[in-house]
Formats: sequence, structure tokens, C-alpha cells
Amino acid sequence: QVQLVESGGGLVQAGDSLSLSCIYSGRTFNNYAMGWFRQAPGLEREFVAAINWAGFKTYYADLATGRFTISRDNAKSTMTLEMNSLKLEDTAVYYCVASRVGEATTNIVQAPPENLMWGQGTQVTVSS
Repeated sequence: QVQLVESGGGLVQAGDSLSLSCIYSGRTFNNYAMGWFRQAPGLEREFVAAINWAGFKTYYADLATGRFTISRDNAKSTMTLEMNSLKLEDTAVYYCVASRVGEATTNIVQAPPENLMWGQGTQVTVSS
């Protein structure tokens, strides 16, 4: 069974740091790009960050640039999103995604929804 399982969400204060993890199994995810999206209450789901199949190329949305770092360890089947200097507006459900079709970050950033596999999400709440 193909699975993407997120963990690490929680309640933090503005300015704090948090690390999200995504463990993937049931498929050779090592050959495919992965990334993170998020969805805040009442808003559309938005792209956060992407990483290519081997982990040497990354791409960030403006909201994440300079504050978030995406990485992956294919030997451990784990992808991580390190989030620093969290803001109130970072409050959202964060989703781990994997491309169904390709290895490049564009396969995440520009992918139609049907080309992505999604985890169940993990809630991040930032309080003042």
C-alpha cells in the first residue's frame, strides 16, 4: 500500500521553530520528486516547497524562502520540512506530496492535482 505519513505538527508560538516529517512507503519514491503544500482555514491549498528525487535541487514558494528548509533522506524514506521564525499566517494543515510522474521539482510545483499523491496532513498552529 502506497503511503505518505506526516508527523511533527503541533501548537507553537510565533517565532518558534518546528520540524515536519513525511515517511513514505509502498512505492519507489526515491525516483520521484516530493514536496509540501499547506491549506489554511477558508483558503485554497498552496505550494510550500519541493525537492527533486535525489535531494540536490529544491524550490520554495516566497512564503517559505529564507525560513523553511526541505530535505530528504531516501535511505530512510523520509522527507523533512524545517520551519523557522514561524508566523501566525503559517497556521495550516501541511501535506506531504509525491509526484506520480517525474523526478524534478517542476513535477511538484507545476503538477496538476491528479499527478500528485497526498498524505493525510498534519496540523500546524502558530499562536501569538
